[in-house]
Parts: sequence; C-alpha cells; structure tokens
Amino acid sequence: MSRWQRGEAEIEMLLAGGELQKMTGAAANGEQWLSKARRTLSTATTAADTDPDSAFTLAYDAARFACTALLAQQGLRATTRGGHYAVEVAVRSQFDSTFDLFGGLRRQRNDIEYPMIVAAQLTPVDARSAIALATELIDAAEKLRPQLGLFG
Repeated sequence: MSRWQRGEAEIEMLLAGGELQKMTGAAANGEQWLSKARRTLSTATTAADTDPDSAFTLAYDAARFACTALLAQQGLRATTRGGHYAVEVAVRSQFDSTFDLFGGLRRQRNDIEYPMIVAAQLTPVDARSAIALATELIDAAEKLRPQLGLFG
C-alpha cells in the first residue's frame, strides 16, 4: 500500500518533535486496538446509568483506542511526550471530519479529569452522548483501517 498523503507534513512534524514514533512488525497492526475499543465501549455502556463519570471516561478511552488503531496500522504511535494530543493532531490532520470529534471528546475528558473548579457530576445523558461519539469514531476507524499502509 502506498503512503497516506493527507496530513503528511503534520505527521512528519510530530515525528521530528518526538511526539510520534515509528514502529514495525506485529505492533503495526491496528486490529487489536479496535477490539480493545469495542470492549471498552461495551463496559462504558453498562456503566452509563449508574456511573456516568466513569462511563464518559471509558467512552473517551474507546475513542482514543480507535484512533490509536489507525496510527498503529500506519506503523506510528504516540510517545509520552505527544500523548493523547498527538493522537488527536495525527487523526484530525489525516482523516475526514468524523475524526474532528475526537478533539472535543478529549477536551471534555480533560475537564472531567483535571477540573479547574469542582464541577457538577455528569449525567447519564452526558455519558450516552460520549458513547455515541465513540461509536461513530470506532465505526469510522474500522472502515478506514484496511486502506492504510505504513507511513514510511
């Protein structure tokens, strides 16, 4: 498969800055990440009514795993330096607008995990909204993954 060209400059910058790194071999396969995303999403769904804060965080994690699957398929992974933000930049720059949803979800999750003030707890509606976004991202990643080759 040929190199994915959309967002190529952004990926090169993330690599040069140490926010992404290349990987090869069995690690360059996003299928296991997508399986993990589906399992995590299932867990989020079961917790939505009883523990919406945790369900939201799990939905975010499921979405992140789906995005990570696409990077893995390209032989890329975020470093501790780049973290979740590098995943966001990489998928947003390369793929269709569906992946813009990940940025909003990431920022909401950060607000929950690192609040500036003690905020009201999330509701089951909030959790189900995050689950719906994560489902959309996972579905899109599953369709896109087979089209990706190594970023080389």
